[in-house]
Amino acid sequence: MDVPPDFRPPPELPAAVTPSVEPGPSSGSDDAVTQPPARSPDALTFEQIRERAYELWERNHRPEGFEIEFWLLAERELRKERERRKSADRPNHPAPGSPPA
Repeated sequence: MDVPPDFRPPPELPAAVTPSVEPGPSSGSDDAVTQPPARSPDALTFEQIRERAYELWERNHRPEGFEIEFWLLAERELRKERERRKSADRPNHPAPGSPPA
C-alpha cells in the first residue's frame, strides 16, 4: 500500500521562485511586499504534525479515509506535549491567596 497523499511532504519551490504580491491601488507604496507573519519559536511545524499523523496512521493499521482525523489527533497530541513541557519547566508557585503547604 502506498503512503496517502496527505502525509507526503509538499513539493519544494526552487530558490529562484519567490511569490510576490503586486501592490494594489490602495496600498500607497510601490515597495509593498507582504511578508508571512513571524512564527513563534514553539509553534508546531507542518513536518512535525505530518510525521506524528503518519505514525498514528501506521499504528492503526493504515486505514483509508481517515487522514483528517489522524492529522487533527497529531496536532492535539503535540500541543498537549508542548503544554506539559512548558508547565514542567515552570517552577510551581502557589496560587495567590492559597495557604502554603
